[in-house]
Amino acid sequence: MNRRRFLTTAAATAALPLAPQPLRARQQRGSQPALVMDAMGELRTIYEPDLVQQMIDSGMDSITITLCDPKPTGAAALELAVDSLLEHDRYIAANPTQLLRATSVADIDRAQQSGRLAVFYLYQNTVQFGTGLDRVDMFYDLGLRSCQITYNERNLAGVGCRQEGDNGGLTDFGRDLIDRMNDLGMLVDLSHANMPTMADTIDHSSMPVHISHTACNDLYPHERNTSDANLRALADRGGVVGICQLRPFLTSAKRDNLHAYFDHIDHAVNVAGVEAVCIGSDRDHRVIEMSEAYLAELRAEEGSQVVNSELPYFIDELNGPGRMEVVWNGLVARGYSGNDVERIMGTNLYRLYSTVIG
Repeated sequence: MNRRRFLTTAAATAALPLAPQPLRARQQRGSQPALVMDAMGELRTIYEPDLVQQMIDSGMDSITITLCDPKPTGAAALELAVDSLLEHDRYIAANPTQLLRATSVADIDRAQQSGRLAVFYLYQNTVQFGTGLDRVDMFYDLGLRSCQITYNERNLAGVGCRQEGDNGGLTDFGRDLIDRMNDLGMLVDLSHANMPTMADTIDHSSMPVHISHTACNDLYPHERNTSDANLRALADRGGVVGICQLRPFLTSAKRDNLHAYFDHIDHAVNVAGVEAVCIGSDRDHRVIEMSEAYLAELRAEEGSQVVNSELPYFIDELNGPGRMEVVWNGLVARGYSGNDVERIMGTNLYRLYSTVIG
């Protein structure tokens, strides 16, 4: 498939539902191609150029990626964070015709215009910052533009969603950390936080915040999902939520389950408004097969977090590099207007990045 684009629609019909159709080469609405962004997905340095090109051909203009394992603490966390950032710098630099390291929305524009993928960096924890704030500036200077306040457990800033029996929220250090991130233009991500930490951060931050990869707890209860109350609060302050594609967060059904993903998007839109919802896949772009080799790789990365009864993590139709086409056409099939499809697929996230990151 040649590079990209979705559908040409006249301005007069932009608010009408579209008909599902494949992605096409640089088709445009008016003078601008439709924008497609993944708020949190994978770009592993083992990905070969053919796979990266399939991601680009799926329509993606921008992806925010997790740089390293968020579980280590102390000196090991700092070393891993720096090494992983430099490793990804080298990987992107070695693939200049496909990838562009991004630190601003201008880089998204540049990537789209040149047929490349803009790559933003994210850490899923704040442990690499240590006990002070100077490292926030250091990592910003190295290119970091987004960071989660917590991972699954309690840290110095707040409480994660899997810290059993701990209903604490944002700490004093966490407030100072958010203030520094706000001042620099580093996006605060609340994925993996517990609900009190999430609520406290939304309230404290002077800038809109983000939940890059989650689903809707009031639709399908799961410790990683977000309450309607926090979705509304996020939207009220200008934030955006990314609906993830991890099957255990969406449904217990292991087959014939694609509808569940769009049910969560619909729920988030109904609760927070269509201007506050985006796509945050949280998925590998390889076509995953449940082989012994894959299971060994997964357990080596995630350890005890891998629960056999929760596998597979993927929804079949969203398993692989072409899933943005599936998402686009699924939103069209649900009756979203052309403008609203484009909001969810990219422009909501672009607005958030423009406001916070610049």
